[in-house]
Amino acid sequence: MRIAVYCSSSLAIDPKYIDLAHSLGAGIAARSWELVSGGGHISAMGAVSRGAREAGGKTIGVIPQRLVDIEFADKECDELHIVDSMRNRKAMIEDLSDAFIALPGGIGTLEELFEIWVGRFLKFHNKPVIILDPYDLYAPLATLIDHLEEHGFVKPGQRELLHWAKSVDQALDIANINSSSK
Repeated sequence: MRIAVYCSSSLAIDPKYIDLAHSLGAGIAARSWELVSGGGHISAMGAVSRGAREAGGKTIGVIPQRLVDIEFADKECDELHIVDSMRNRKAMIEDLSDAFIALPGGIGTLEELFEIWVGRFLKFHNKPVIILDPYDLYAPLATLIDHLEEHGFVKPGQRELLHWAKSVDQALDIANINSSSK
């Protein structure tokens, strides 16, 4: 099984988020699964890959040439796919992956999360979408989703396609159970 992880590449985040990413990578490898990531080597994105590799796991990165050009690429990936755009990056990550886990992150992480969640609802894929948030960074997002649902902007059935987890094991268990029932 291949797990895509959406996460931060910011150098300004609390180290606990780097540690969480590292633990998720190690957890993916411990289950003999493969990691699919955005192919960067810094911040949480680099930590998730290092965690997977240090635990003996395989890492697959997908990165646009523009980011390679600014020396952002994780050259230690077992496979590093270089694409020409962010759109192609997201499409390849979707194609390569069996489940998607979003860690705490910024606008890029949110954009990836929302796109893959919408794709799930519209049946472009039938893969689990999970938010791993042990520190409640996304608590306001959960409240916003409730609010949007109350006002009819989140349609019936959409909310149920987004799974929330508080621990690495819980997120990976959700990925496993929901991938098996595809």
